[in-house]
Amino acid sequence: MDIINPANEKLIQSLPADTPSQVAAKIERLKKGQPDWAHRSLEERIAIIIQFGTLVKQEIETLALVLTSETGKPLEQARNEIRGAHNRIEHIQANAATWLARERVVTAGAVREEIVHEPLGVIANISAWNFPYNVGYNVFLYALLAGNAVAYKPSEYASLTGLKFRDLLIKAGVPANVFDCFIGGAAVGEMLLDADLDGYFFTGSYQTGKYIAQKVAAKMVPVQLELGGKDPLYIMDDVKDIRQAAINAAEGAFYNNGQSCCAVERIYVHENVYDAFVKAFVAEVQGYAMGDPLAEGTFIGPVTRKEQMEVLRDQVKDALEKGAVLHTGGRQRKTEGYFWEPTVLTQVSHQMKVMREESFGPIIGIQSVRNDEEAVALMKDTSYGLTAAVFSDSESRAVQVLEQLPTGTAYWNCCDRVSPNLPWTGRKNSGLGVTLSYLGIRAFTQPKAYHLKG
Repeated sequence: MDIINPANEKLIQSLPADTPSQVAAKIERLKKGQPDWAHRSLEERIAIIIQFGTLVKQEIETLALVLTSETGKPLEQARNEIRGAHNRIEHIQANAATWLARERVVTAGAVREEIVHEPLGVIANISAWNFPYNVGYNVFLYALLAGNAVAYKPSEYASLTGLKFRDLLIKAGVPANVFDCFIGGAAVGEMLLDADLDGYFFTGSYQTGKYIAQKVAAKMVPVQLELGGKDPLYIMDDVKDIRQAAINAAEGAFYNNGQSCCAVERIYVHENVYDAFVKAFVAEVQGYAMGDPLAEGTFIGPVTRKEQMEVLRDQVKDALEKGAVLHTGGRQRKTEGYFWEPTVLTQVSHQMKVMREESFGPIIGIQSVRNDEEAVALMKDTSYGLTAAVFSDSESRAVQVLEQLPTGTAYWNCCDRVSPNLPWTGRKNSGLGVTLSYLGIRAFTQPKAYHLKG
């Protein structure tokens, strides 16, 4: 399996993909190692996870370079991801003991009633390349915390990062037969789906998530899917600082090249402030530095997957043929690497792919609306339900809109944000299950009820 640098299309390294016999052997080792890991004290597991975080901090420059080289994420954004993901470890340190403790529900009377949260066993974590630290930590750290063993399959576009996870976890004290990496593409993923595992946790596209859910349904084990979105942002007409709103919205749309499940993917602007917003938004995007992701100051690097360039090309072509106006970008840069110029389209509608299909790249459509009612109708007109945002000077007005939207996360005057204190969950085609918060701590356990008559 060749690891290609998307900034220059050069070979970084070739990794041997796991064979069926290697996959089977790794799974067998995990099954043997999991019971001993589960019998360790929660305090010891927490201490090991904290030590892992310390090791990551010590090697942040090396880790950021690896992440940038294989995904094209600008170096400072790579550093930011690694630093930011550490809040998951802080969340575990502060909350795990509370939410995994034995619960004494009824203590009086003839029969005591208690709840114990037991690990699932050996779980598969089929992860993503766009934010491997954030989405990876959401699963494998919380799974290890609860006493599970983890079969971790990094994306083929972030395999070097995945191998770094394994090395540092083992160095921190996680046994080698409790966490292992499964290297390869779809064929290795299929082997995990066919294996006798105790849970499946996937981050990626709706199409693949749906396939996984259908493939493992007969196993009757937990399946958790963190999928994509077509996340809307609405700019109300009471926003006083339109320029700042445009700056914030542009960052929400174009950070990490728009390659985020919760990136702003479509923008609706009240007609009273539409022209001013578009002018400020385009000016902001045209000021983004695009180029070598290793260069300090670069904000837009290459798209990670070469195949995505055709998706972006098709969405721009479709929009322009149907009457959209192109303000900037709209094409691949004529240089080596997978560079797509940040693209802003207006005069768009829901007849265009750019407003209905996930873009997952540096492209945005901006549509004018007459009022809040029209904005709500358009924001709801999607098969996804991950996040939605409203910028307004009135919290009550913004919340009134957000309450009508079937999404797992709602933002007022912010966007593209994740907190370990709050559940991360999607509705409709954006996924199943929960990570983060106390719900995410317990997502990797199964409750056992004790009726104790003394």
